[in-house]
Amino acid sequence: MHTKDAAAAGETQLRLNLVATWREATVFTEAERAALELAEQGTRIADAAAGVTDEAWANAAKHYNEDELAALISLIAIINAYNRINVINQQPAGDYQPGQFG
Repeated sequence: MHTKDAAAAGETQLRLNLVATWREATVFTEAERAALELAEQGTRIADAAAGVTDEAWANAAKHYNEDELAALISLIAIINAYNRINVINQQPAGDYQPGQFG
């Protein structure tokens, strides 16, 4: 769903393919890397009981103001919630079309 929307909005296939390797990829800005790190740490809480590190938060705060951080956190939480809902109700992935919900 998210990659389809991103592609429809003009994101390149190269960058979409490299999100999984964002730490090694050279196609992301420092601000994007900070957002990806925040999203990763905020999502993989089962892997790190401490949650988001102070370093990751400080790095994100260097690139985003308070309103932007609030929006970023909200998006991370909403995407995580929808992903979990789809797992719980066994919703298969892949059928979504960009713009389908609005």
